[in-house]
Amino acid sequence: MNRRYFLGAAVSAGAVLRSGLAASPNDTVRVACVGVHGRGRDHIRAYSKMANVEIAAVCDVDESVLNDRVSEIEKSSGRRPTGYTDFRRLLENKSIDAVSIATPNHHHTLQTVWACQAGKDVYVEKPCSHDMFEARQIAAAARKYQRIVQHGTQQRSGVGRDAVQKMRDGVLGDVYMARGLCFKRRDTIGRKPASPVPPGVHYDLWLGPAPVHEFTANRFHYNWHWFWDYGNGDLGNQGVHQLDMARWGLGVKYPTKVSAIGGHFMFDDDQETPNTLNASFEFEEAGKRKMLVFEVRHWISNHEAGIGEPSPGNTVGTVFYGSKGYLAVLDEDHSKYYSFLGRDQSPGPSSDKSTNHWANFIDVVRSRKQEDLHAPIEEGAISTTLVHLANLSYRLGRTLHFDAATYSCTGDDEANRMFQRPYRKPFEVPETV
Repeated sequence: MNRRYFLGAAVSAGAVLRSGLAASPNDTVRVACVGVHGRGRDHIRAYSKMANVEIAAVCDVDESVLNDRVSEIEKSSGRRPTGYTDFRRLLENKSIDAVSIATPNHHHTLQTVWACQAGKDVYVEKPCSHDMFEARQIAAAARKYQRIVQHGTQQRSGVGRDAVQKMRDGVLGDVYMARGLCFKRRDTIGRKPASPVPPGVHYDLWLGPAPVHEFTANRFHYNWHWFWDYGNGDLGNQGVHQLDMARWGLGVKYPTKVSAIGGHFMFDDDQETPNTLNASFEFEEAGKRKMLVFEVRHWISNHEAGIGEPSPGNTVGTVFYGSKGYLAVLDEDHSKYYSFLGRDQSPGPSSDKSTNHWANFIDVVRSRKQEDLHAPIEEGAISTTLVHLANLSYRLGRTLHFDAATYSCTGDDEANRMFQRPYRKPFEVPETV
């Protein structure tokens, strides 16, 4: 690998700032894409289509992936971005305005906090934290350092915006319940033995805050989702989109009671997280009780509320139930919702219009108007706590009673101790609140 692109180049600290952006031609926003093997490629495609947005840097701990993305961007744009394997070196580059993070979950909070401390705005993929402690710290860091931080829950820029407004307008009457569906056809990951770290992979950087474990292919690209040290199962992978949509539509924040049961069925493989999970959340706000039920199911499934029809396969979406009818928001490109009203279930409002989530982030990076951000990190952090509380309930095998005022589970010291994982130095999330 050419070390000129491996190390990157820091730009003079004397760069003049204008409207929160580093001085550049035509007020170009210079973005760094971080973690570009899977989801990060979508980030690259999104920014590549925007006027006056330059992908100025790319960061990945796998040199083969990094070199491929650098070459692809250079070929399509005519400009070669600087390549980095160490995120900390990227942050030394004063010409970078924003970082767009699509690394594994266990890096999200720390990398966002570091970026905020370095004066960068951040787009961070879901879920924004790996545990309860981090959910508080990531939101606090955005406030403390006054940075724009967008959470990667795209339904906030999709048809969900119109669907929520219709519910606020009373189309469904009293909305008392939501049901989130994450039925995804996922096969077994099998078993993979410990093996040498592949050439060009900076495994210590990939582990970051996580405990040291021998390298296995199943713990690396994508399948890390199914290990507690790095991921949060499909509830935190796909399900957080629907949890966020459900909480948003119900108009609630933190649950008062959480109960989850499930397990890892059918497949005898390396996966630690459940591939079947039922989680129920109870909310009580402004004197009203509301309920959210969420289901994760891998493998063969039926469809519900028409979501996923007519083809067999995935059923991913959110259904809201009210006194006047029900409304379903589909996850397919976050671009469709429909409703049915009255006892005869006559068709009600529907839409297939959405906006660009990454473009919304860039617009606010330019304007500095926090109120225009579709998925502010404060909202993302609250939705992410639902993921963690449900996973804790599942792992502990009991119902949790959550007190938002103290940010703790009432009378459950064991659960509260699991709010924060031990960190491997020097990859420690600082306590801001």
